[in-house]
Amino acid sequence: MIAWTTAAPAVAAAFTASAVEVVEAFTIVLAVATLRGWRPALAGAGAALALLAAAVLALGPLLGLVDPHLLLLFGLGWLRKAVLRAAGLMALHDETAIFEREKAQIGAECETTTAADWIAGLASFKAVLLEGLEVVFIVLAVGGVKGELLIPASIGALAAFAVVMVAGLLIRGPLSKVPENTLKFGVGVMLSSFGVYWTGEGLGLAWPGDDLSLVGLVVIFLLAALALARLVRPPAAEAAA
Repeated sequence: MIAWTTAAPAVAAAFTASAVEVVEAFTIVLAVATLRGWRPALAGAGAALALLAAAVLALGPLLGLVDPHLLLLFGLGWLRKAVLRAAGLMALHDETAIFEREKAQIGAECETTTAADWIAGLASFKAVLLEGLEVVFIVLAVGGVKGELLIPASIGALAAFAVVMVAGLLIRGPLSKVPENTLKFGVGVMLSSFGVYWTGEGLGLAWPGDDLSLVGLVVIFLLAALALARLVRPPAAEAAA
């Protein structure tokens, strides 16, 4: 029986990280739907979800063999980009701009072919598949080397999917109100902390305070990331801030 003090952080981390990925996928699906209607958009998204589900079911027994070092690198990759955005060295994520860009690109591709619905559906398929693979890695990173928290992490990811889909279908527009850049920063901190924790578990390290040591890791990564963002921020970005 998993204690709620252990499960709650896993659910929260998986929910937040997965919500960011689902928002990005929804933006492209919405662009397809705006141009060609919901039929090709949902057909492509549904095919991608079916392929992801089949892959997870087929490879499920092997997921526990994923090297924890890869999960740590995955989290550090998120944190690196978040620090660069916070420092003004990388463009901030803008769902409205991405929506307009994807709509223009997909529209241009559809104008040059008679199979416009197929091209649009393929764009939806690729977006959902790529972002879905990221969600799978997020669930693995949070779930742990031994899969102890896979169920709570999966619940968090599914909840994020449901919330974003409902919000998106109600708004019928890019979810630009979501503070995505702030969420990405927090997600980078959480995934890096989980990555270090599970790497230590895989090496047989006895963490002081057991699961509570995760809180300490989160604080360390957060302070380090904020300090790095301030350290590498160019003078012009510092003045603007």
